[in-house]
Amino acid sequence: MRAEPATAVMTPVIAPVASVVDELADTVTLALDMPVGLAMPTPGQFAMLWVPGIGEIPVSYSGIGPDRRVEHTVRAVGATSAALAELGPGEPIGVRGPLGRGWRLDDLIDREVLVFAGGLGLAPLRPVVEAAGDLGARAVRLRVGARGPGHVLYAEQIVSRWGDLDPVVTVDHADGRWRGPVGPLRADLGGAIPEPGEVAALVCGPEIMMQVLARQLEQAGVPRDRIQLSLERNMQCGVGHCGHCQLGPLFACVDGPVVGWDVAGPLLAVRER
Repeated sequence: MRAEPATAVMTPVIAPVASVVDELADTVTLALDMPVGLAMPTPGQFAMLWVPGIGEIPVSYSGIGPDRRVEHTVRAVGATSAALAELGPGEPIGVRGPLGRGWRLDDLIDREVLVFAGGLGLAPLRPVVEAAGDLGARAVRLRVGARGPGHVLYAEQIVSRWGDLDPVVTVDHADGRWRGPVGPLRADLGGAIPEPGEVAALVCGPEIMMQVLARQLEQAGVPRDRIQLSLERNMQCGVGHCGHCQLGPLFACVDGPVVGWDVAGPLLAVRER
């Protein structure tokens, strides 16, 4: 039986927006000061963000900084996310969190770490990328996929701040100015994996993309339990009560969202009805 969640996790705490950064035409990053009484998150966790009178959605932490400052990157695709994207500094948000299980960072120590991000999937990976030098890994390499050159999330940071991570960006559809690779993310993007037995991989993006990449990594020799995925399921309560995010015996909101491929692979292979 699952433990009853604490009342504080069920009741939103109001926090004002500290700042807003426009990332893409439909995507912004909101900075908040973590409300007193809430624990600081770890990379890969998420919060339920509530806009009074409109709704509540799960949003990963895309930044975890000093002085209890956190960030959430939001794409306007529905009523609540659009309302979040329209907020300005000083306007209130209801916060429940941090929730879920984040990236297993201990698995990265003394490993070659490959980070694969498709679309908005770079957001929950950004705290790991930002802390790459402190992870104890031998090296961290970043691989990013986007629909087109104008849809690359954190494009300026990839160039100016993450250059030492050997970043490679591929797009589905190029324009006349694009000089990078074109096509889907692949496990061998940027070159073959030289020592797959010494690799750990973090993968986040559309579910089908994650499955394809995880299979490619496994076929290349990366151990299944060192391939971590962040599951993007339909979370509504965030605490394992409603069942909307259930995947077999797992509830993505409490048993994930980060799950090893050794656990997620067999479950994702079952056809859903």
